[in-house]
Amino acid sequence: MTAIKHALQRDIFTPNDERLLSIVNVCKAGKKKKNCFLCATVTTERPVQVRVVKVKKSDKGDFYKRQMAWELRDLAEVDAKDASKENPEFDLHFEKVYRWVASSTAEKNSFISCIWKLNQRYLRKKVEFVNVSSQLLEELPKAEESVPSGESQSVAGGDEDALDDYQELNAREEQDIEGMMEVCEYAISNAEAFAEKLSRELQVLDGANIQSIMASEKQVNILMQLLDEALSEVDTIEGKLSSYEEMLQSVKEQMDQISQSNRLIQISNTNNGKLLDEIQFLVNYMDLSKGHIRALQDGDLSSPKGIEACINASEALLQCMNVALRPGHEKLMAVKQQQHLFTELRDTFARRLTNHLNNVFVHQFYRSSCMSLPGHDQSSTLSQHTAELTLPKHSPLHRDLLRYAKLMEWLKNTQREKYDGLSRTYVDYMTRLYEREIKDFFEVAKIKMAGTTKEGKGNKFGKTLALWLERAFNCFPSGAPGLHGSSGKLTGSTSSLNKLAVQGSSSRRSQSSSLLDMGNMSASDLDVADRTKFDKIFEQVLSELEPLCLAEQDFISKFFKLQQHPTLGEVESDGGVPSRQPPPGEHRHSMKDMVRLMMNKIFQSIETELNSLIALGDKIDSFHSLYMLVKMSHHVWTAQNVDPASYLSTTLGNVLVTVKRNFDKCISGQIRQMEEVKISKKSKVGILPFVTGFEEFAELAETIFRNAERRGDLDKAYVKLIRAVFMNVEKVANESQKTPRDVVMMENFHHIFSTQSRLKISCLETERREAKHKYTDHLQSYVINSLGQPLEKLNHFFEGVEARVAQGVREEEVSYQLAFNKQELRKVIKEYPGKEVKKGLDNLYKKVDKHLCEEESLLQVVWHSMQDEFIRQYKHFEGLIGRCYPGSGITMEFTIGDMLEYFSSIAQSH
Repeated sequence: MTAIKHALQRDIFTPNDERLLSIVNVCKAGKKKKNCFLCATVTTERPVQVRVVKVKKSDKGDFYKRQMAWELRDLAEVDAKDASKENPEFDLHFEKVYRWVASSTAEKNSFISCIWKLNQRYLRKKVEFVNVSSQLLEELPKAEESVPSGESQSVAGGDEDALDDYQELNAREEQDIEGMMEVCEYAISNAEAFAEKLSRELQVLDGANIQSIMASEKQVNILMQLLDEALSEVDTIEGKLSSYEEMLQSVKEQMDQISQSNRLIQISNTNNGKLLDEIQFLVNYMDLSKGHIRALQDGDLSSPKGIEACINASEALLQCMNVALRPGHEKLMAVKQQQHLFTELRDTFARRLTNHLNNVFVHQFYRSSCMSLPGHDQSSTLSQHTAELTLPKHSPLHRDLLRYAKLMEWLKNTQREKYDGLSRTYVDYMTRLYEREIKDFFEVAKIKMAGTTKEGKGNKFGKTLALWLERAFNCFPSGAPGLHGSSGKLTGSTSSLNKLAVQGSSSRRSQSSSLLDMGNMSASDLDVADRTKFDKIFEQVLSELEPLCLAEQDFISKFFKLQQHPTLGEVESDGGVPSRQPPPGEHRHSMKDMVRLMMNKIFQSIETELNSLIALGDKIDSFHSLYMLVKMSHHVWTAQNVDPASYLSTTLGNVLVTVKRNFDKCISGQIRQMEEVKISKKSKVGILPFVTGFEEFAELAETIFRNAERRGDLDKAYVKLIRAVFMNVEKVANESQKTPRDVVMMENFHHIFSTQSRLKISCLETERREAKHKYTDHLQSYVINSLGQPLEKLNHFFEGVEARVAQGVREEEVSYQLAFNKQELRKVIKEYPGKEVKKGLDNLYKKVDKHLCEEESLLQVVWHSMQDEFIRQYKHFEGLIGRCYPGSGITMEFTIGDMLEYFSSIAQSH
């Protein structure tokens, strides 16, 4: 802002003989910001003119131009908006109100203060200041009182020539002038006489002053003499000081020599100290003990003590190699020799460790592979695992290998290529081991799932022996001579287990279950047992795979040091010595990605085997997909809670997609079979098989999906199935020839309503109400259509009566109509005695009984509804007789009590 102020003074105001006192950067309130400057100025010529000038930059932005100016005497009011809070807005009231927004509150306050001071100084008409802090307006008087005459501050607060050269009288001068004016009576009335008197007195004082100066000439001469004597004394002292300086010059030279010697000694001591520190540093951090060297060269890698000694030695070696050398150390011969020694020790130990761990992998692999051979360890034989459906545990292998975890970490930080080679070796061996074990495990699961347990002993022994031999042959490298043919034959024999499973399934059931035949299947203990057995087998398979994968993943993370924490090569070593950066490629993949890659390689057969097992289960019984969806969803949810990005979670999630697809295919298959159902034309329909099947499906599904995570999938399937059931019930009812449509609709929707009310499936509440509505409507329709007009002639007679009344004949005048007189009414009534009515109802009961099926037990419900309808018609006829034939005494041949007795006796007799 200071530079802008100087530029404006130079370019705009100096050429106009004006002085810039204050400046503020503003823009108009409420509009797009176009900044300009408001300047408070005074003229350098008298009389002084005070103005507020608006200045803005040119359009090109390279110079300033004067845009508008207002005289301060035209300013009526200054409104600062808020006296208590900081607010950059303020208004200036000239002929119209100008509203401004300052760039800062401090600039606004400084500008308003300057306006106030100029107003107090030059204007008789005072400007009104609104919403201005009183503290801000009191600054000028306090400042003027504290500054003596002739030294007062400028109006702007910093430029002493800001206004003009006039100096005000201070308080003392004012008092002296007032005293003089009081002594002289005509000081006010005759100013010229008073001025002449003051001039005369001033001349008198000047003369006295000159006489006083002339009278003091003698003392001046004495003073000059004393000054000459003082100068001579000064010359004497200067001479002595010169001699002293010559003496000190020789002393100074001697002291400089001593100081130089001391400085050289100090430099030598400093250098010796630094050299000692460097030697101490190298000795402390680049010296490896003889015990560590022996451990690295010849240490025992098979015993616990030897492994511990090798771990300590390898860590010490890594610390020595990771020391950050200071500049120049690498040129020292001793340092080069030590580094060469460290490199040789590292390479030697890395080779020894790699060979030893490779041998450990091979030995452990062969030992784990041959555990199931006959005569080895009977607790881990194939027959034992076959009977229990369990996977071999590898915790002893993991426990033995974890002793080398820290050495693997050392190898990872020093020899990454050897570390990667060992990783690949371990993965290759374990892939073959797990692939064989998992394949055998799933073959056993498929045999149990298919139920092929009735094989002959000889055949079973042969297959068991074949599996043993296959394991034995697979223990050896694939390139071993003389084993290719046998291995191929054995693989073929074990792969035939899938065929056995399918054949066992086909002999027991020719096709997968459906809603059409499920009603019959549910009554079979064999199907219930099979499904329970399948559920247990599938759960056992998942329960065995889950800890196996988690244990292996945990071992890989610990043994290969793939946990998410810094390694030795990434932190500072003991003693605060900074280490070097991790080896190149350390962060090529994240730790979790590396674990996932190794797990994918080792367990590459799990997903394939799971999908094969799921396909077999779905082929045996399509309703197995319900069990699999619930079990798989639960295990996926459990795995995701442990680690959402783990191999187990990812693999089970992929398999869950297949299970969900099979579940959807199962539901679509049931709907398709509903649409293809055919009903016999010679027998009555009754409860449709897919209606009963839906009931059985719902009961089974509710049992399976109780507290399941994937309940939403079942609810969606329910809605699809029930809508298909509704649609196909109506389709069968429309096509039925033996059974009336209303009976088919009534019985089946009654069954659906009863099923939903009993199971209380919340997502089908709308369909439950719809089923009840359809059942009620078709029951009423069947009753009306079946009952028809049991008193046909009487019904036709009263229809004619109602027609006359509708044409405008009064009810009491109907009896005067020739066709509807009392004689005609009596004639019609006599044709329906109680005996005939009972006979007609008995025939009706037999007809209804023939239409309805026994399994739904709706006969009594329908019969009771017919009774109510018959009584309603009877009461309607009696009402017409009472209104149209009043006082005639004509009544029906039977009463309501007789009707109730007819209906009851007919129901009891059948």
